[in-house]
Amino acid sequence: MGPPGAGKGTQAERLIEKYNIPQISTGDMFRAAVKEQTPLGLEAKKYMDNGQLVPDAVTIGIVRERLAKDDCKKGFILDGFPRTTSQAVSLDAILRDLGIKLDGVINIAVPDEELVRRTTGRLICRTCGATYHLTSKPPEKKGVCDKDGGELYQRDDDKMETVKKRLSVYAAQTKPLIDYYKNSNLYIEVDGRQDMDAVFNAIVASLAKGK
Repeated sequence: MGPPGAGKGTQAERLIEKYNIPQISTGDMFRAAVKEQTPLGLEAKKYMDNGQLVPDAVTIGIVRERLAKDDCKKGFILDGFPRTTSQAVSLDAILRDLGIKLDGVINIAVPDEELVRRTTGRLICRTCGATYHLTSKPPEKKGVCDKDGGELYQRDDDKMETVKKRLSVYAAQTKPLIDYYKNSNLYIEVDGRQDMDAVFNAIVASLAKGK
């Protein structure tokens, strides 16, 4: 867990490499289900094509399908799900059915002013999706991806006004979710203002302790 720009994606990449487990993100799941043309995937596509949020019932069904696959048997990282308390309750039910126990819920905490600075400087490669930052991780050549030479662009949702709105929505949605996991004794908060290595080491240390 963590607000937009907290570094969830970066840390997830490092964790899946360390533990050799898949990263399960709702976006990836939706795209895979649509590509495989599963009934739930086709249902989700109707909403996605209209720019609407996919309803919880469909999202939860797709999560259940994904977590039941063989590559999740040794573990997985959930990224971007659950986003609400009702989704967390549904996730608990899925995990009980599948005989899976969560090791921890990691929240990368970063103040809003730092998130605005980070997010409004973010650049994405149009071709491969690699992420850069104007100040903390600039490309070698301005506007060009180091990996494949693709064009770098700023997403509309990384512009100042949109970022502030997203943070406000995130805070309103997520506070009850944080309280929910604090009560379950799974909650781990990591200071996301540290450099990437320090954040990663803090996450690994917390998981090793079985906090």
